[in-house]
Amino acid sequence: MEVPRGFMATLWSFVSFLPFFFLLLALGVLKAAAVGPIVTVVVLVGNSSVVIGMWPAHFIWTYYCVMKTKRLGLVLKIFLLVMLPLPLILWPILGILGSLVVAIGYGFFAPLIATFEAVGEGVVDKLYHCFASGCVDTIKGACTLVVDFTDFCFHSYFSYMDDLCEKVTVGETPMDVKLTKLPSCLLVCLLGVILDVPMISIVALCKSPYLLLRGWHRLFHDLIGREGPFLETVCVPFAGLAILLWPLGVIGALVTAFLCSFLLGLYGGVVVHQEDSLRMGLAYIVAVVSIFDEYTNDLLYLREGSWLPRPRYRKSYVDQEHCEQKNEVEQNKTKNGKVLSGLNRTKLASERSRTMKKAIEQLKPIQIWDWLFRSCEINGRILLGEGLITVADIEECIVKGKCKKLSIKLPSWCILQCLLRSAKSDSYGLLISDEVEVSNLNWPNDKVLDWILGPLLIMKDQIRRLQLDENEEACLRKLILTSKNEKPKDWDGEGFPSDDNIRKAQLQAIFRRLQGIVGNMSRIPSFRRRFNSLVKSLYLEAIESGALTEARGGSASGSKTSDGRKRQNKSIARWSSLDVGGVYYRTSKCDASTEENHNLMQSSSNAAAVRFSRAKDGTSCQQLHIMLNMIANEKSLDSILLFVGFTTL
Repeated sequence: MEVPRGFMATLWSFVSFLPFFFLLLALGVLKAAAVGPIVTVVVLVGNSSVVIGMWPAHFIWTYYCVMKTKRLGLVLKIFLLVMLPLPLILWPILGILGSLVVAIGYGFFAPLIATFEAVGEGVVDKLYHCFASGCVDTIKGACTLVVDFTDFCFHSYFSYMDDLCEKVTVGETPMDVKLTKLPSCLLVCLLGVILDVPMISIVALCKSPYLLLRGWHRLFHDLIGREGPFLETVCVPFAGLAILLWPLGVIGALVTAFLCSFLLGLYGGVVVHQEDSLRMGLAYIVAVVSIFDEYTNDLLYLREGSWLPRPRYRKSYVDQEHCEQKNEVEQNKTKNGKVLSGLNRTKLASERSRTMKKAIEQLKPIQIWDWLFRSCEINGRILLGEGLITVADIEECIVKGKCKKLSIKLPSWCILQCLLRSAKSDSYGLLISDEVEVSNLNWPNDKVLDWILGPLLIMKDQIRRLQLDENEEACLRKLILTSKNEKPKDWDGEGFPSDDNIRKAQLQAIFRRLQGIVGNMSRIPSFRRRFNSLVKSLYLEAIESGALTEARGGSASGSKTSDGRKRQNKSIARWSSLDVGGVYYRTSKCDASTEENHNLMQSSSNAAAVRFSRAKDGTSCQQLHIMLNMIANEKSLDSILLFVGFTTL
């Protein structure tokens, strides 16, 4: 389909797409009416069961951790113990209501959007996908939502609480508030909620008509000029759907502004405590409305600044710091502009149009996750063959839940490989393969991942300045898995080529920061789900290669062990020959379709059957117990096949 040129062609295209648009809209609404109730029941019942079932444990454990922690001072600890019942009692109510809203929204919009995406470019058999897409996939997505929410409540929550209960390091002062400041903080918090919530809501309400009209103008402009969200395909019905749903986006912005106004008002108490001044807290209550007004003006491309008063609420406020930050931003924009001009000399049609994808392939968060876990799987197989990861580590993770080596150190090892390769090649960003380099230009537009890219780029520059040789790099790949990396003397006797303690301390600081980043990533709910698949894959590889039999004391014959090692070497060679980044990059240019998911499940089933047939020798009750734990962690087709196979034997 070619983009229409000229007024008459554009007008005819606009008139001719109306029947298709309304037919697709009606079909999407019918699919949403059929699938939506099922999704609502699955998400609401699943999440509500988790919230209600885990609420007693959350209530008791939260109080226990707050009382036990040494990171909080006495006054702050008593204040939290008094105030904690309110959010803990409201948590089940808010959790159930939030699950209901998410379930209704996901059950309605997912089938509707999938119907319009089915007629886009690159989709085979569009007629079939118009009816099939968004039905089964939406129900599976609802189950995934419940699984991720369960992981958050069961794993991520307790991980945060464990951090709270960690010992205070030497020289670290506990967080506390002065008792004399507490009345002033509470007074400003109360006034902030009373005054800022209605004022910010009024500002947002006044800007909402302009946001609605500005959004429609932008969408129509992009529709006619084929820019912005309509650049990738000339599917005009999808453009009509975006225009039709834009008022819902405006309503969502209003609700978000209203909810955020409570946090902005309560922050006044923090200002009072930091500045030790009631007057500064009152000034913040007035200034925050002006700050919000200026932010909305910048978002809507209105006049700079705000006509509302903005008194100074910081004693140490210096205009020079603001100017320096502004100059730094301008320098970064200039630098990025030069890089962009080097990649693509063509001038974009509109200055404010979001057509960066035409110049640079913008990555998605799921693509970064795909690369990380594919790299962990491939490198984990190699490390399993080299003995740096043992069968005992895998079994300990499955049975006892002690997964630090696999969940923290293995991803850190893979990211370290990327940092070493990027520093050695003197690349601008992170070189995840020979074909793909990620930087701040094509990094996914995601707040969580934005917190990861900056520290990684800093660590890459630090490694580049250290100018490591090949022997040091090889030793670092071993030390990040086997050593504690807390003090320079921890590397004594580990074979590190350099005796410089300062150099060792710098590298250990990079290791600790890298493992800290991975530790925070492991608390993301989707990380837990994919990590279970990774552990299962490594355990199956241990069965296939014969490493599990060797770990049991060599009960298998020498010929079988030799055959297992040969299979292991072939497997390592096969996986090592794959270009991780290249495969990930090529498959990520288009969204995963139903056939791809079906093929992936089919290949997973075949792989499970093959590995089961190879692993039937040397099966023990302990292995069966471990397989039961794997099925309990992840009820996938792969695990069920293996369990049925073992029980059949």
